[in-house]
Amino acid sequence: MKKRRGRGPFAGKMYSDGPHKYRNKGGYGPNPRSRLEDDDGDVAMGEAHESSRQRFMPYGHGGRRRDNKRDKKNFGGTQREPQHQGRPEYSEDKRSWSKITIPHGKKYEKSWLLGILQGAITVPFTAVQYHTDHSRAHFFVEDSAAAKALKQISRTFTDRDNFKITVLTRPCPPPQAVTKDMKQEEIDHLKQCMQKRYDGAHQAMDMKAVRSDPDLVANKVDMILNRKSYMTTMLQIIEDNVPELLSLDISDNKLFKLDDLEEITRKAPNLKILKLSHNGLKSDRELDKIKGLKLEELWLDGNPLCDSFRDQTSYISAVRERFPKLLRLDGRELPPPITFDVETPTTLPACKGSYLASDDIKALVLRFLQQFYASYDSEDRQGLLNVYHDEACCSLSIPSSISQNPSRSSLGEYFKDSRNVRRLRDPTLRFKLLKHKRLNVVGFLNELPRTQHDLNSFVVDILAHSNTLLSFVVNGIFKEVEGQSSNPVRAFSRVFAAVPGSDGGLLLVNDEQFIRDATTEEIRKAFATPAPTPSSSPVPVLAPVPQEMVQAFIQLSGMNAEWSQKCLEDNGWDFDQAARIFMKLNEEGKIPSVAFMK
Repeated sequence: MKKRRGRGPFAGKMYSDGPHKYRNKGGYGPNPRSRLEDDDGDVAMGEAHESSRQRFMPYGHGGRRRDNKRDKKNFGGTQREPQHQGRPEYSEDKRSWSKITIPHGKKYEKSWLLGILQGAITVPFTAVQYHTDHSRAHFFVEDSAAAKALKQISRTFTDRDNFKITVLTRPCPPPQAVTKDMKQEEIDHLKQCMQKRYDGAHQAMDMKAVRSDPDLVANKVDMILNRKSYMTTMLQIIEDNVPELLSLDISDNKLFKLDDLEEITRKAPNLKILKLSHNGLKSDRELDKIKGLKLEELWLDGNPLCDSFRDQTSYISAVRERFPKLLRLDGRELPPPITFDVETPTTLPACKGSYLASDDIKALVLRFLQQFYASYDSEDRQGLLNVYHDEACCSLSIPSSISQNPSRSSLGEYFKDSRNVRRLRDPTLRFKLLKHKRLNVVGFLNELPRTQHDLNSFVVDILAHSNTLLSFVVNGIFKEVEGQSSNPVRAFSRVFAAVPGSDGGLLLVNDEQFIRDATTEEIRKAFATPAPTPSSSPVPVLAPVPQEMVQAFIQLSGMNAEWSQKCLEDNGWDFDQAARIFMKLNEEGKIPSVAFMK
C-alpha cells in the first residue's frame, strides 16, 4: 500500500469553502441540508435602524458589569496573527500536535495505561488533557516523533487480559485549553462589532459569518468562533451587556461541535431564537449540549446533520425531542407541540367521609365501634371476649420498610408480631403469626400497648353486607398511653368481618389491623375534639323498666334486641306508637332483614 506523503490534517482548506459546500448531496432538492426549505432566506439583523441599538452600550456609563481588570483576567492573552481567506486553520509549526485514541481505553487505569505506553517506546512524551469518551481514552501529545512511535507500537503488546491494545493517532490543532485567549485589544474590537450588530428593538444579535466582518478584518482580529476562547469571549460579552437576549444568529461560522456553546443556557437563559445555519454540525446529538434552552425557533439548514434523516418527520421529531416547545424549524411553522405541562395548579380531591350503605347499617356499625373501642382502650381488654367468635382470626402488620432496621423505628415494639406478607416468605411463620381462636386473639390484643383512640378521626367504609355477613374497614388515629413518655400518635387501618350475634349485635370472625406512624398533618388534627371517656363495659346497661319494654317489643315484633330498642328510642319509649310504626313499616317492607337476625 502506497504511503501518502505531505498529508495535512484536513482533506481540504478549512476556511476557503463557501457556505454552500455541501449543496449537491442527496435527493431532497436544491439544498438537501434543510428538510424545510426557506424561500426568503435569513434577514440580516445588522440592517436595523441605528436608534434600535441604543440599549447595547458596552462602553457607555454603567453598561459594563465587570471592570477592565476582570476582562483582562478572563480574556487577556497574546494576539494571534489573522488568518487569511483560504489558509488552513493552524499553521505548519503547530502540526506537531497529535491526538492519541485508545479504543476500549476507558477500562484501564490512567497511570497504568500511560506507563505501559511510555515503557513501549523510547521517545518520552507528556499526555495532555487525558480524558475518556464512551469506551475510549484520549490524550494529546505535542511531539510528532512521539506520535509516530506510539502509532508504530499499536497492537504489538497486550493488556492484563491478554487483549492487544490498539493505538490510533492523527494530527490535530492545539487542544483548546492550550490555545491562547484573546488580547484585551481584540476584545474591545469585538465589543464594538457586537454593538454594531445588535438590534435592540428585537433584542437580537447577528453574528453571522463574523470572521469576515469588515471592522474586525481591518483591525486584524481573526474571529474564529469555533475556537473555545473566541466563543467564550462572545458569550461573556452577551452576559455582561445583554443577558436578556432573545435571538442569536451564528450561522456561517464553521461550527463543527456545540461544546463551547453549552454555556449559553446560563449566559442567555431567555433565548428563544437560535440560527445555526450553514455550519458543519454532523450529528443531531450536538443539540443535546444546548437543550436547556427554551427555544421557539431554530435554524439548522445547511448542516450535514440534515442529511442523516430518512424524512422530514423524523427530522422534526429528533429536534423536538430536545426542544419540545419549538414552533418554527428552518423558517417553517411546525404543528403545535404536544406537552404535558401543568398549566394551572391542581389539588387532590378532598377525602370523602364514611360510606355506610344505609342508615340501618350505619346505626349498627357505629354502635358496635363505640362499644368495641370502649373496651379496647380500657385497662383490661378481657371485655372483648364477648365480641369475638369462637373461631375468630386476628393479625397485625406494620410497613415492610421497618424490617430493614426495626430497632431504630418507633414501631419496633410491633415488629415481632407483624405479619406483613411482603416481608414474610416462610409459610410456617406466616401461619404462626395468625392468631386463631377467641382466647388467643384477646390474649394477643391484651399484650399490645395501651391506647386511646380518637373516635372523631374515624372513617368507616362498608365493604360487603348481607343477612349473614358484614365486612367494613375503619381508618383512624390513636395514641399509646403507656410505655413511652412521648405518647406517640399512630395511624391505623382495621378490617373487620362480622356475623350476627345472639343478642342482635355483631361477632367478629376476622380482625386485620395495619399500624403506621401518623403524618405531621394527622398529628396536628388528632384529638382536636375531646372524646368521651371510655368505659370498660362493651354493652351499656339499660334501666330496668326500659329493659322489660324491650323484651316485650321483641316478642311483639320478632326483631332482635338492638332493633327493638332502636324502635322504642325513636318513638320516645312510647310502646303503642312504636308498635304502630313497626306494623306500618313492616307491611311496606321497609324494615331490613338484618333487624330480624338473632
